[in-house]
Amino acid sequence: MPPNPTDALLFHGRDDRGVHQIRLNAPHRFNLLSEAMLASLQKALDDVAADKEARVVVVGAEGKAFCAGHDLKEMRAQPDPAYYQALFARCTRVMLSIRRLDVPVVARVQGLATAAGCQLVAQCDLAVAASEATFGVNGIDVGLFCATPSVALSRNVLPKQAMEMLLTGDFISAQEAMARGLVNRVVPAEQLDAEVERLVRRLISKPREALAMGKSLFYRQLETGIESAYQLAGQSMACNMIHAVAQEGVQAFIDKREPDWRQ
Repeated sequence: MPPNPTDALLFHGRDDRGVHQIRLNAPHRFNLLSEAMLASLQKALDDVAADKEARVVVVGAEGKAFCAGHDLKEMRAQPDPAYYQALFARCTRVMLSIRRLDVPVVARVQGLATAAGCQLVAQCDLAVAASEATFGVNGIDVGLFCATPSVALSRNVLPKQAMEMLLTGDFISAQEAMARGLVNRVVPAEQLDAEVERLVRRLISKPREALAMGKSLFYRQLETGIESAYQLAGQSMACNMIHAVAQEGVQAFIDKREPDWRQ
């Protein structure tokens, strides 16, 4: 799906399967998360949240960079703590909107993802990267520890690996990002769209209701102790089991046939 040339910042479209494509579309500025870009991204995510037929979201970008983080020139022009807090609050809202969506969100990473751009990849539920993509949280190079990106990063990779990236600002390759758990799959650039589509097809072949319950439970239990996690998981599975999609799926397994939601 090509980007909409009339949108200077972001393209958002939906196909008849319920697959939403959100594409950062400011390649000449490395798809920076400026105030305007954050507003456009928030609007697109709000539109997805309101779409009861949504199944999957793919977040991608145009150009050589996936996203180079916040717009430092824009930030430097307003040296005011209240402005910075409001800016980071807007970014946090975007990240939490991704987490709160009922549907899986897949990052399609074709190039550089740094600082808040790396955060965006980490915040997505799944990620597919081109082999040329690189990842970093290099705010420290300009004296700014990537505190907000560290929240999502530390929930993807091991603590010492995350700390090394945050403290040194060093970049890692796509293969290293996969080894550390930041992305799921790495393919040559010319195969990126096909690989994303393969993953999307796997996701939309599953019942939407079960994916929604599972995504919600997965993130909630991560933030609790093990006893609470098991309690939440048990409640979620019980609710899932009595839902029509699970009743049909289990009966289809017993009957050795395809469940009707796959037909």
